[in-house]
Amino acid sequence: MGRFSTTRGRGDYAKTPSRQAAKGKAEARGVESCVGTELKNDLKSLRHCGLFTFSWLSLLGVLASWRLGVTALAFVLSMSLASPAMAQDDMTVGPGFTEITADAREAVERGLAYLASVQSDDGSWGGDRYPRNVGITSLACMAFLADGHLPGRGRYGRQVERGLEFVLANASESGLIAADTSHGPMYGHGFATLFLGEIYGQTQDPRVRDVLLKAVRLIVNTQNDEGGWRYHPIPLDADVSVTITQVHGLRSARNAGLHVPRETIDRAIAYVKACQNPSDGGFRYMLNAGGSAFPRSAAGVATLYYAGVYEGEAIERGLDYMQRTGRGLSHGGGGHFYYGQYYAAQAMFLAGGDHWRQWYPEARDQLVRNQNNDGRWASNHGDAYATAMSLLVLQIPNRLLPIFQR
Repeated sequence: MGRFSTTRGRGDYAKTPSRQAAKGKAEARGVESCVGTELKNDLKSLRHCGLFTFSWLSLLGVLASWRLGVTALAFVLSMSLASPAMAQDDMTVGPGFTEITADAREAVERGLAYLASVQSDDGSWGGDRYPRNVGITSLACMAFLADGHLPGRGRYGRQVERGLEFVLANASESGLIAADTSHGPMYGHGFATLFLGEIYGQTQDPRVRDVLLKAVRLIVNTQNDEGGWRYHPIPLDADVSVTITQVHGLRSARNAGLHVPRETIDRAIAYVKACQNPSDGGFRYMLNAGGSAFPRSAAGVATLYYAGVYEGEAIERGLDYMQRTGRGLSHGGGGHFYYGQYYAAQAMFLAGGDHWRQWYPEARDQLVRNQNNDGRWASNHGDAYATAMSLLVLQIPNRLLPIFQR
C-alpha cells in the first residue's frame, strides 16, 4: 500500500513529475504573451493538436526554463508542427480513447473567457450566495493554471495575479485563509491551500511560501481526534467532505517541498477508511451518520489517493461503488453535482486504465452539453463555482497542474 511520504524525493512522491517540469510546461504556454503574432498562432495550433502531452513538451519546457530565447523555442515549435502525427483534431490516448475533443476545447476557451469577465474588482470570484470567497477564487485561478496561465504570464495571467493577491490579502496571522467566514471557512481554506501549493511549486514566490506554511500548520493543528476536519478550525468533529479539501491542500504543499507530518496523514487515512460503508463500498458523510452517496464517495476515494493510498480493498470497493452509482447523474443546477464530478474525475484519472477510459468520455461530454451559451455552467452554489469545477475536470487531460498528475 502506498503512503504519503514526508521525505522529499522519496517514497510515492518519487513517482510524481517534478515541479520544475510543470513550471516548464506552464512557461511554454505563457511564452505566447511575449513572442509575437506568428508564434502565438503556432502555440495555439500546438495546444489544439494536443502536442503538450507528448515528448516535445519536455524539450519545450527545458528550453523555456533555461530561457534559451525565442529563436530556439520557435525552432522546436516549427519542427513539431511539421510532424504529421501531431496534425490530429482530437487528442487520442490509446486505441479508441479520445481525451480532448474539439468540443471540449471550445468549451474550455468559452468557460475561461466567462470566468475572466466576472472577476470582481478586488480580484475575487464568488456570487450572491458566497461573495468574495477565497475557495471559489482559488478554484477559478486553478482553472486558468490548468490551461498554462501563471501570475503575469499568458492571456489570463493578470486574472491569476489579481486572484492570488486577493487570497494572500485574506490570510490571517493564525494561518486561516478566509474573507467570508459565515459559511464554514475550512472549505475555502482547503481550496486556497491547494491553490497556493500549486502556485508556490511553479513560482517559488516567498510571499506565497509564508502564507502556505501557516495554512498547513493550521490544518495540522485543527485535525480532530477521529482524524478529520469540519467547517471551522476547531478540532471537535469531522466529515468526509471537508476532510478531502484539507488532505488535497496538504498534498499540494508537500509536493511543493513543505513538511507535512506523517502522523497527520496516517490519521486522515484511518478516518476516511472508517467512513466507508461495509455494505456497498460507498462513503458516509460522517463516521457514524448517514448512508453512502456518490459525491462524498468520490471525495473519499480521492482523499485516499492524495494521502498516498494507491491500492487495496478500500480503493477498489470505492471505485466500484462510483462506477455503479455515478453514471448518468443529472446536474439539475445542484452544487453537489459539480463537487462529485470534480472529485470523481480525479479519482478515476489517478486509478487510470479502464477506470479512466470508461469514465471520462461520458463525464466530459455531459459537462460540454451542460454549458450555457455565454460560457458558464450554472449552479445554486454560484456560476463561478460551477464553471471553475467544470473547467478543472475538462482540463485534467492537459496534465499541467502537478496535483492532477499521476
